[in-house]
Amino acid sequence: MSSTNLYLAPYPKKISLKDGVLNTSGKSYIQLVSEAPQCIMGAARQTGLDWQITASPKAPKEQVGLVIKLDEFGTVPAEGYKLNIKPERIEIISSTPAGAFYGACTLKQIVRQFENEIPCLAISDWPDLSDRGVMLDISRDKVPTMQTLYRFVDLLAEWKINQFQLYTEHTFAYLAHPKVWEHADPMTAEQIMDLDAYCRDRFIELVPNQNSFGHMDRWLKLEEYNTMAELPNGGETSWGYRPEPFSISPADKRSVPFVAGLYDELLPHFTSSLFNVGCDETMDLGYGRSKSLCEKRGTGRVYLDFLIEIHKLVTKHDRTMMFWGDIIMHHPELIHELPNDIIALEWGYEANHPFAEHSAMFGESGVPFYVCPGTSSWNSLSGRTENAIGNIASAAKNAVKREAIGMLNTAWGDHGHWDPLPVCYLGFLAGAMASWNAKPDLHKNMAESLSLHAFGDPTFKIGKAFYDLGNVYQAFSKKTANCSIPWQALFTKGDPDKVLDEIEISEFDEMERRLDEIEAALKGEQMVCPDAGIVRHEIGFVFDLMRLSAKVGKMRLGGAKVADSEVDSIKKAHRKTWLLRNRPGGLEDSVNWMIV
Repeated sequence: MSSTNLYLAPYPKKISLKDGVLNTSGKSYIQLVSEAPQCIMGAARQTGLDWQITASPKAPKEQVGLVIKLDEFGTVPAEGYKLNIKPERIEIISSTPAGAFYGACTLKQIVRQFENEIPCLAISDWPDLSDRGVMLDISRDKVPTMQTLYRFVDLLAEWKINQFQLYTEHTFAYLAHPKVWEHADPMTAEQIMDLDAYCRDRFIELVPNQNSFGHMDRWLKLEEYNTMAELPNGGETSWGYRPEPFSISPADKRSVPFVAGLYDELLPHFTSSLFNVGCDETMDLGYGRSKSLCEKRGTGRVYLDFLIEIHKLVTKHDRTMMFWGDIIMHHPELIHELPNDIIALEWGYEANHPFAEHSAMFGESGVPFYVCPGTSSWNSLSGRTENAIGNIASAAKNAVKREAIGMLNTAWGDHGHWDPLPVCYLGFLAGAMASWNAKPDLHKNMAESLSLHAFGDPTFKIGKAFYDLGNVYQAFSKKTANCSIPWQALFTKGDPDKVLDEIEISEFDEMERRLDEIEAALKGEQMVCPDAGIVRHEIGFVFDLMRLSAKVGKMRLGGAKVADSEVDSIKKAHRKTWLLRNRPGGLEDSVNWMIV
């Protein structure tokens, strides 16, 4: 065996393979060595080894297969670990319970690849970034079931993610605001507290997330809240005309008390000391009720003043405020006025996003910041593998270079969240790998690691299928941002000469050829993950959805008409697929996003 066929995600900083193997037969115990062994029980249960756990020094030495030792005065970095596999036993040494847990995660991935004989090796490992987060959009129609969230958290924990956010606009069950979520099947207070505890047990911080300025259209289109909007009836914005309200108006004296009420109800259910208040994409600011204020003081100043009011609310709850940094980036002269206890979230989702330039601006200003790439799964149907890997790798390398305090890797649900959850896994795994260790090439062994450590498939076929499906968008020579051509064919309204300009029917033919090739290569996969049956259904749905896209694309370019029955069949399949992991609320809104 060599390091080239040992698949670990994230890949350790230092690894050296040794001669010999550990034969697990005859081993019966995991021994915990710590003054408080209970704090490393989670690590023992994470190993994948079905041995008894004991803290007793009387355990028969020859039957102890694993020793987990907490050495608080050692030289192992926080969250780091040393893993040694010798012919007689395995040893994990760490200075923190989290480090022990991460050592156990690596061991679990090794055990997954070998049956009774585990290769001897020595690993010394620690993270590049202290905060390694994932954000899942639960506001663009799709709210996962609790079972789905628990399974997802288990994956994130094994990949050494230590922060999780649920992007929220209207999908928390506010007792004071039942109308805004009545059709959404939101997260309840009790469910948040249950999820918070589940995350804590796996060394993940569940961070509250509530957009608080822009992206408030679900609220503001309702009569009860409409008059707080910047544009109550919609209107012209920097993004063109919008028919509905979008942002809270900072010119309205009710806005700050309204936001304060949301925080008062939401925040007690989280143990995290952080809070993401959003405040991105306020493209209507200054176009409505705050126009005269913005003309007098400047749009950037009005934005910053409202941001500081929100910051005051957050600090009253003893939280550290996180906010999306896109608007303040348009007003770089104001960056130095940000409070020094705030965290800016520098986001961008294309492989060529200027993380280097923007990270330098935040870094030089002294403002703590995260880099925030994305999975490139939304507006794509099957993902955009090459773009996701390029985007994430750039974010991580610039985060390390400019001393960012973390990475928050995002998966959005724009236009109905039609992509099934496993389409996101490649991007989430890439983010986990890069935020822990930014140096390795993310392309190398990605399909194999995805197969093994997301789906439990030793044939590597399911990981390769998702990897290749995520590159089908490259069948088209035209470059698109934040979406793919296959998605545009089904979801973008307008004249095909504008929507699909520069696209040839032959490119949709090539797309179909690639789909056939990928599907044929998938035969014989051997997934053993707990949700294997669901994944098989989901990837089948993705193939069907992509094939419909090819047919509709050709139709829009003058080809054969697509039967209504084919469209109806896909919508029916979408409903069935959705309900395998998600709550019914929001489903019909999602279905209605498709234009055919």
